[in-house]
Amino acid sequence: MILVMLLSGCGKHPSLPQDYTQKSEKPDIYPDYTDVTVPVNIAPLNFMVEQADEVVARIQAGDVAYNYGKGNKVIISQKEWRKLLNAAKGDKMMVDVYCKYQDQWSRYEPFFIEVATDSIDSYISYRALAPTYVGFEHLAIRQRCLENFKENDIFNTRQISTEKEGVCINCHSFQNYRTDNMMFHIRICHDATMIVANGKLKNILLKTPEMISAAVYPCWHPTLPLIAFSTDRTMQSFHTRDITKVEVMESASDIVFYDVEKNTMQTVLADSIELELFPSWSPDGKWLYFCSTRHEFDNLNNGMNETLNHYKMLQYNLYRAPFDMETRTLGEAELIYDARSKDRSAVEQHVSSDNRYVLFAEGPNGLFHIWHPSAQIEILDQQTGELLDTKAMNSNRAESYPSFSSNDRWILFESRRDDGNYTRDYLAYFDRDGRVHKAFLVPQEDPEFFRLSLFSWSRPEFMVEPVKVTPKMFQEQAEKEPGRPQTIPGKTPGRIINNDSYMDQWGIN
Repeated sequence: MILVMLLSGCGKHPSLPQDYTQKSEKPDIYPDYTDVTVPVNIAPLNFMVEQADEVVARIQAGDVAYNYGKGNKVIISQKEWRKLLNAAKGDKMMVDVYCKYQDQWSRYEPFFIEVATDSIDSYISYRALAPTYVGFEHLAIRQRCLENFKENDIFNTRQISTEKEGVCINCHSFQNYRTDNMMFHIRICHDATMIVANGKLKNILLKTPEMISAAVYPCWHPTLPLIAFSTDRTMQSFHTRDITKVEVMESASDIVFYDVEKNTMQTVLADSIELELFPSWSPDGKWLYFCSTRHEFDNLNNGMNETLNHYKMLQYNLYRAPFDMETRTLGEAELIYDARSKDRSAVEQHVSSDNRYVLFAEGPNGLFHIWHPSAQIEILDQQTGELLDTKAMNSNRAESYPSFSSNDRWILFESRRDDGNYTRDYLAYFDRDGRVHKAFLVPQEDPEFFRLSLFSWSRPEFMVEPVKVTPKMFQEQAEKEPGRPQTIPGKTPGRIINNDSYMDQWGIN
């Protein structure tokens, strides 16, 4: 017997239509939440039917059922949604949708939402920016609670920008999903890296004379006060006829370690014919993963033009090197995935907590796959050496920057699948059998939010807690003179090419 928690037709719960035409297909809803698997602590999956005049949906889980509808949108009570999630935990809820077009109601085939017993990390952070190539007027690093719709700035460029100089902020990173140890870069005006170490804030200009550039793409060691960075000479170029609008390339790249407590910098990977990029740690801290491509320049003094002429040759493979946590040294690197042999490029890797799975983005070439429509999210099983089937998670448009949740059960990534222009953040279930489930858009209180928003959501990161340092505290620290690290002798930088990097100049890393 089904218990309807509030009587149909009373207050905010509308009655179900009695006179309708039965359809044989499922409703076309936005966002597409049909037949997805969601965490037991996710915010309500509000949706809309864009072409309908009115919508009423009945959501039922076990003995709990509610009717919702407001215009062409289905807005679900957060309190009632919790009851539905709890009733469907380890099972499914059924969604029955009725749509009115002009004066005629239609009833569609129901769809189901499976509720996993696995929870998801409570927070994500992302960078909100307009989908332009050089634009610093309004950038923000924001944090969002996935259990509800609460959201706020971690930092916003308008706090410190001037009329003469813009500000770029990027590359936010956290140690082991927590926020007492975190960082992000500020470029151009107030150039420095903001670092929170054990809850204390400082700003450091992470550049020494031995480095190719200031520190760029980061990853905190899971237990040590150590951040691995790549240091890069980066540029971008524009296509005039290709569907790929922008190419981002490197003409030089090394990997460095920054000791947060000792304020020291050391170059650890610097091969003269390798471009080492995107360092990331295994969760046990015993391996450093990175991607790299081999390219020997004919003329180092003409490195920019040569890179532009040979950008399709820059295809990255995945490597890992053992890391001694006592001596803080790396052993011999080993190839774990040969993307180049498949005429592809693998970047932005992230490792599961049992060290078995490596999640990464793969595209035709280069390092910024969000600009490549053919880019996909892949998962390498290091036990078998094979790729898993990730079709359920991917689309026919660009996917990039994936990461695992702290319990490995959820994958967060950015995608351009909605319209090909704006980057949105998606979630997908990764079950204990190694199966990837259909991805779904991060839910919003207003299901029309992403249709109206003029900002992309880029570089998403999981967090188990919110950032405690306030935007005002970051602003006050950013306006102080930054410190500088000391150099520890390390490997000689791979190559320092005599060219002015467009992206170095403008801080778009």
